[in-house]
Amino acid sequence: MEKADAIIIRQADFSESSRVVTLFSREFGKFGCLAKGAKRLKGPFDAALDLLSTCRIVFIRKSSGALGILTQATLVRRFAPVPTNIHSLYGGYYVADLLCKLTEDFDPDARIFDAAERVLSELSDPEADPPTAIVQFEITLLRLTGHFPDLTTCNVCGEPVQLTGKFAHWVSQGGVLCVTCRRPEFEGKSISAGSLAILQKLADGESSFAARVRLSREQIAECHQLSVSVITSVLGRKPGTLQYLKF
Repeated sequence: MEKADAIIIRQADFSESSRVVTLFSREFGKFGCLAKGAKRLKGPFDAALDLLSTCRIVFIRKSSGALGILTQATLVRRFAPVPTNIHSLYGGYYVADLLCKLTEDFDPDARIFDAAERVLSELSDPEADPPTAIVQFEITLLRLTGHFPDLTTCNVCGEPVQLTGKFAHWVSQGGVLCVTCRRPEFEGKSISAGSLAILQKLADGESSFAARVRLSREQIAECHQLSVSVITSVLGRKPGTLQYLKF
């Protein structure tokens, strides 16, 4: 028996009464469990297994890599998107999608779990801005999983990036091109110096900066474009839930 705090990030029907649930936990990272009886009206989990809910769970971990068995789940916090803002709902689905695709099984990182809880809380807040919360989560997740590009030096000349003018994110090489080195043969996506400076700060993991930063619509779009380029490069395709988000 193992105990954990976990977020429900995926569900799939297994039988007439059971489901396979994928969870991301603080203690064990991502893993899958069979929840027997989860579809019954009076099942053993008291409706705790809603998508994006945070639960305290007890499960039997299988050493062979097979699905674990979920034996208990107690609801801690239910994800409650803002009724008047559809982006808060789609943003939650996107967060779950990224956690599923960009993390490995049983590779825990409490910082990722905390970031996921934080963004889901922000997406439930009518006063919060969903695009800003989502962009900050994208950057945090890419940084903590080791996929965030090097934004401090030019990938061609190696000179430190001077934050003036326009740059290009060179997706295939995981870095940026300065104004001097940018050429048509080096395919890249444009990004302004202002957005690059914000990305550098957010990538440092300073929580105080992330809490007080206010991004313009253009900066949100540019930062999101860079994050999606990296995610697409890592996965080989865009996340399916991305099509519902409009920045």
